[in-house]
Amino acid sequence: MAKIKVPDMKCEKCSARISKALEEAGLTFKMLLGEKAVEIEGDEAAVESAMEELYDLGFTPEK
Repeated sequence: MAKIKVPDMKCEKCSARISKALEEAGLTFKMLLGEKAVEIEGDEAAVESAMEELYDLGFTPEK
């Protein structure tokens, strides 16, 4: 699993928005709100897809 840091994910509402977008994109993931991160299961294409979804939501993800 690859970890993507999302420093501007601050609350449950943020987490829920991200979860919904990643689910709709068909990605397998684990939310780590306490770490302000998301773990993505899959190859580099899955990670890039997750990064794009996060950018589209207005977050600033970091690998």
